[in-house]
Amino acid sequence: MAVPTIIGTETEFGISVKNAREQDLVAASTLVVNAYNSRNLPTILWDYAQESPLMDARGFTVDGENPPSDDANNSVINDILINGGRYYVDHAHPEYCTPECTNARDLVKYEKAGELILELSRLAAEQLLLDNQEIIIYKNNTDYKGHSYGSHENYLMSRKIPFTDIVNGLTPFLVTRQIFTGSGKVGAENGAEDTDFQISQRADFFEKEVGLSTMVERPIINTRDEPHADSKLYRRLHVIVGDSNMSEFTIYLKVGITSIILQLIEKGVVGSQFALQDPVAVIKSVSRDLDCRNKYSLKDDRNWTAIEIQQAYLELAHKHLSPEERTPVVEDLLDKWEYVLTNMKSDPMSMGQHIDWVIKKRLIDAYIDRHAFKWTDARVRMLDLQYHDLRPEKGLYARLLKNGHVERLLSQEEVVHAIQHPPLDTRAYFRGTCLRKYPNSIHSVSWNSIVFNGPTGFDKIMMERPHFGTQEIIGELLNSCTVDELVNQIRTDG
Repeated sequence: MAVPTIIGTETEFGISVKNAREQDLVAASTLVVNAYNSRNLPTILWDYAQESPLMDARGFTVDGENPPSDDANNSVINDILINGGRYYVDHAHPEYCTPECTNARDLVKYEKAGELILELSRLAAEQLLLDNQEIIIYKNNTDYKGHSYGSHENYLMSRKIPFTDIVNGLTPFLVTRQIFTGSGKVGAENGAEDTDFQISQRADFFEKEVGLSTMVERPIINTRDEPHADSKLYRRLHVIVGDSNMSEFTIYLKVGITSIILQLIEKGVVGSQFALQDPVAVIKSVSRDLDCRNKYSLKDDRNWTAIEIQQAYLELAHKHLSPEERTPVVEDLLDKWEYVLTNMKSDPMSMGQHIDWVIKKRLIDAYIDRHAFKWTDARVRMLDLQYHDLRPEKGLYARLLKNGHVERLLSQEEVVHAIQHPPLDTRAYFRGTCLRKYPNSIHSVSWNSIVFNGPTGFDKIMMERPHFGTQEIIGELLNSCTVDELVNQIRTDG
């Protein structure tokens, strides 16, 4: 039986304080996260006991330090959200993690809700600053000083699938999907080949094919083996190769189509037939191929464009997805995937209302033409950055959205609702609803557990199956029980 689709994203946001004497990004991030107060709840800790970031999917554990676990630091850097997500400080960035979702449309909704949470936090935090200071938050991937920060995707998979099968089947897809998932970037970094503009913000920072690190020597396929679920049954595939996206359409394609590819890998119909000769070189080359016409060498001596590789994956999806798997969302993704590839084959710039890098490129082209600037002008780079600014009156994408110049999939009402309401069809419903209903009885939370304050100590309820804990399964119990009755009933049911 196929593993149910469960997906989520984690976004690290860039941050700066205008007119600050010194930029202390850790302090700024901590201020922003702590300024968000949607619950008026007592302190609830994040349960780091369930974290294992040093486990490698290839069967070993690397040396290093696990996350901090002291309660004082924990409460300062973590906020567990009633929509089932998590909001916390990660090094020098505020980071938002969506709740678990069962389809790409819901994922877009909860990722966009995260942007609103960041904006509400920013406004609240600014009240504590000097009058001339302003916090600016960017949903992008680089500070243009050689530092890249991530937008990570997570996909539930069967533990039965050999990791080598995932590497073989997924690598060519990830390397070439940037033609519709890239956010666009002025210039180059990390010692990569110079260019005026490229498709992906992250491509220059990938240096190896497979590995565990997310900070240095970044791999195309990340091997972190931290399932946040029953490790005998499930794998959480941690994808770090994607850009942070502003476009709803782009986010939708990114997570939705990747989920489809993983289904095909689990079916055994995608193997090594699209293997590239040098994926690390190709990911940088595709990022610079704005016409999407360069051909890349496969290991079997075929030479295909990025579009042709994507079309081959699409054909397999049409051929092998069963009627039961072709949900309305999946059908819509297949249609949009084909629509984008067809239009990009003719003219990539025709996607100027849909795909982030094209939207941005058209803006910058018009700006350069109007002012006769060069691509190396600092004002051009600032325009690139301003595209990702979350402030609704300043951000270029936000202004395009407001004026109806980009494709939208969601209503604003849906996004606002997702700030305080979890998905109904994953364990996020149980987590978020417990946080709302029993806040004074919860000690700590993780992705796969809740620790309640019991009459004689702590009661830890494990949530090892991400597709359980739904409204359908547990909604009636949550509506009718006290916290003690809930814990006792769950323990009785096993």
